[in-house]
Amino acid sequence: MSTPAVPSVLFVCVHNAGRSQMAAAFLTRLGGERVEVRSAGSAPAEAVNPAVVEALAEVGIDIAAETPKILTTEAVQASDVVITMGCGDACPFFPGKTYLDWTLEDPAGQGVEAVRPIRDEIERRIRGLLADLGIEPTA
Repeated sequence: MSTPAVPSVLFVCVHNAGRSQMAAAFLTRLGGERVEVRSAGSAPAEAVNPAVVEALAEVGIDIAAETPKILTTEAVQASDVVITMGCGDACPFFPGKTYLDWTLEDPAGQGVEAVRPIRDEIERRIRGLLADLGIEPTA
């Protein structure tokens, strides 16, 4: 995967309330200013899943102030890497972008016990993404 000086990554899931929020939070923490991070949903929820907020707080990441955002064509166009997480064909396709699809369990309607393994898998994948981008994790 060829990468610009500061690559831009967009995480997309349906509600932008769980998986994509966790992925964006981990990439922001581990990539710092060396990567631009966005997240969005094809049908955003009203709020971030409270179990997701709690699970991330357990590892020292505070996303309590985050809100789900709508997926826009502009966000996709401005991103070098687009990672979808169960949003199907809702994400527009543009040539020259790197598209990845991460199959992950949806944390919607689940308690923090069920969210923890999803959180841990997302962190593992973020560390792999950083390696692919040639960026050393900050933590």
